[in-house]
Amino acid sequence: MDGNLEEAPLFIGQTGPLKGERWVLNKILTIGRELTCEVIIPDRQVSRFHARLTPTPEGIVLEDLGSKNGVHCNGTPVVGQVTLQDGDTVQIALAQQFLYLTSDATVPLSDFEDASGRLRLDQRSRMVWVDNQLIDPPLSALQFHVLRVLSDHRGQVVDRQQLISEAWGEEEAVGVSDQALDALLRRLRDRIAEIDPAQPYIMTVRGHGIRLDNPPIIE
Repeated sequence: MDGNLEEAPLFIGQTGPLKGERWVLNKILTIGRELTCEVIIPDRQVSRFHARLTPTPEGIVLEDLGSKNGVHCNGTPVVGQVTLQDGDTVQIALAQQFLYLTSDATVPLSDFEDASGRLRLDQRSRMVWVDNQLIDPPLSALQFHVLRVLSDHRGQVVDRQQLISEAWGEEEAVGVSDQALDALLRRLRDRIAEIDPAQPYIMTVRGHGIRLDNPPIIE
């Protein structure tokens, strides 16, 4: 796990035995159970040489090396080769999930949004903690983007259209309806409530927009 974090994409362990570990994708990485692999997953579900990540001019290419229990990208089985996109999740058998982030998504590891609050975001790994408990499995990339926008404006009401524009991006936001935003907010509230059901973090202010209420951690 060496290299320049500012120049190369990252591969980050999510659920599984490698949770929280990071690899800089500046060289070929083989994933498997064999001790000679660069990414070793100590689980019998994982083949000795399970998958491979290869940097190319077009991006990072993921391939299944004929594994017994398969490789999935965003829930879809990998057949042949797949070029990873920012925010993709990679599942190795049922043993380990990874998150792929391009270099332009990186920020210092210690850069948490509102570190004193009960809800904390790490923008590099896209991990979210509620009351010191990690949301697991992790939020989708879009759910995280919406939460990040609200956190950036914490304590302030964010106009619904502004929230859509900042979370989806200017081009993608054109086709996003209020119903789509409401559905995403509903799912996001449900995920947070799995850990802290008593605190309504995401508030709808009728006629104005959405606000994130992030109370301080109770010692």
